[in-house]
Amino acid sequence: MTIDNQKRATLSQKLRFLDQADDPFSRDFFEKAVMTTLKKGQYVCHEGSSCSHLAILLDGTARVYKLGESGKEITLYRVGPGESCVLTASCILSEVPFPAIAVCETTVEAVVIPAGDVQKWLSESVTWRNYIFGLVATRLTNIINVVEDVAFRRMDKRIAEHLYKRTDSTSHLLLATHQEIASELGTSREVVSRILKEFELEAIIKVTRGAIELLDPKKLDQRRCEI
Repeated sequence: MTIDNQKRATLSQKLRFLDQADDPFSRDFFEKAVMTTLKKGQYVCHEGSSCSHLAILLDGTARVYKLGESGKEITLYRVGPGESCVLTASCILSEVPFPAIAVCETTVEAVVIPAGDVQKWLSESVTWRNYIFGLVATRLTNIINVVEDVAFRRMDKRIAEHLYKRTDSTSHLLLATHQEIASELGTSREVVSRILKEFELEAIIKVTRGAIELLDPKKLDQRRCEI
């Protein structure tokens, strides 16, 4: 989908780096970028695939995860509005295959940039360089946190952290199965079920089919922070 003047105004509001860009970069960006919509559950990249474009999200979220030989998954990070996948950017710049899997968690609206322009703008635009390097810095921190969690934190604390951050603050519900939580954290469904049962016996949560209700946020916070 080409970008008309109305869509340009919308993009400038959602992608703040365009407000800071010099006129030549802005013109080139709007000429080369294409808007697209991806369905929930649609795969964006598979492990080992080449990266011919870089997508910048306007609405929705995508999940980037690693799949082990055992079939277990672990989430590396999520991409939200105004963000892009740093692994895709890295693959474009280094011309290596994509090392993970990226899938749309919701319907996603995005602008897509050809790989050649992603590379060219890095040498031509300070604004584009700052945007890409900012993504790298943020995602490296995310991935280091994942590594630290897997290596050093007990699973009950990791599950408590996940529930605390992902539960809806209004309804106090997390709509997720035990298997989905296990895939998120890189563990087994049996381990998740056992720990959730412990939390339920402590009256921290109430487990129902496909959902978890948070009963005591303060106690859950204590569980995730305890030494």
